[in-house]
Amino acid sequence: MHSSQLDDRTPVILSAVRTPVGRLGGALAAVRPDDLAALVIAAAVERSGVAAADIEDVIFGAANQAGEDNRNVGRMAALLAGLPDAVAGQTVNRLCGSGLQALITASHAIRCDEGDVFVAGGVESMTRAPFVMGKPERGFDRTLQLQDTVLGWRFPNPALAERMPLESMGETGENVAERYGITRERQDSFALESQRRWAAAYEAGHFADELVSVTIPQRTGDDVVVSVDEHPRPQTTLAALARLRPAFREGGTVTAGKASGLNDGAAAIVVTSASYARRHGLRARARVVSSAVAGVDARMMGIGPVPASQRALARAGVEVTDLSVVELNEAFAAQS
Repeated sequence: MHSSQLDDRTPVILSAVRTPVGRLGGALAAVRPDDLAALVIAAAVERSGVAAADIEDVIFGAANQAGEDNRNVGRMAALLAGLPDAVAGQTVNRLCGSGLQALITASHAIRCDEGDVFVAGGVESMTRAPFVMGKPERGFDRTLQLQDTVLGWRFPNPALAERMPLESMGETGENVAERYGITRERQDSFALESQRRWAAAYEAGHFADELVSVTIPQRTGDDVVVSVDEHPRPQTTLAALARLRPAFREGGTVTAGKASGLNDGAAAIVVTSASYARRHGLRARARVVSSAVAGVDARMMGIGPVPASQRALARAGVEVTDLSVVELNEAFAAQS
């Protein structure tokens, strides 16, 4: 893509990298989330060709922020990555969409002429998510509860609980399947196709340029190098998926085989204005055309991408039929 064809304030992506996706308790379990983030920040900046001193802000998404990713992991990771002290950092949280929100925030800043170079991305280590306990309101309070921060509600407001059931993510997946009549068989087929597509892309080498290996020092022996995604299960079959029990509701249709996993990993991109890329002779790999968010009934969480996508398409002035590739943050096959 030639930046000379674009408006000066058009956000363009110069580089994009990620770590392999590790399973809960898997290969990346020993790596802190801020270290994962620092690794991809450094790699993205190096590959982009931008001068580190030109970076306005590092914007990182993180959904948990209860453990080692607390206290502004975006800024901490920027420092760990060796960026100059003058480079700012912030952390955003839109739960599963936090990394995308980081890119949106950076793009908005560029369009508003509030900087030319940004690093955006996201990080999560569900393996290292801690248990947390609230402080007592008074002495000798015996109502304290230990909360697991890996997934789901924690310390919910009772007033909110009175307004609606505080359902788990999996239960909302069941709600979507029930509302739209999506059978278990259709979900199994979709999940199998997702696994097949990952395997085909991996075999074709489509992930090679974006993956950054994670080196894990050992107390004895050689370092362990993680370079391949752990989460996909390319050997999955329809028969195996059919044998799985419903994970969230008796008689339900959502199983572990068609739900997003609990994982560890990080990703980062460098996004600049088209004018910056042009002045420095840097190649733009993609441009950010539009973005949108939308709220829906919390019990139907999974349908949220529909109105958000409709808004984004309208702002871009394109139709669904104009798109050649569509990627969705696939929480559940029922949603997708």
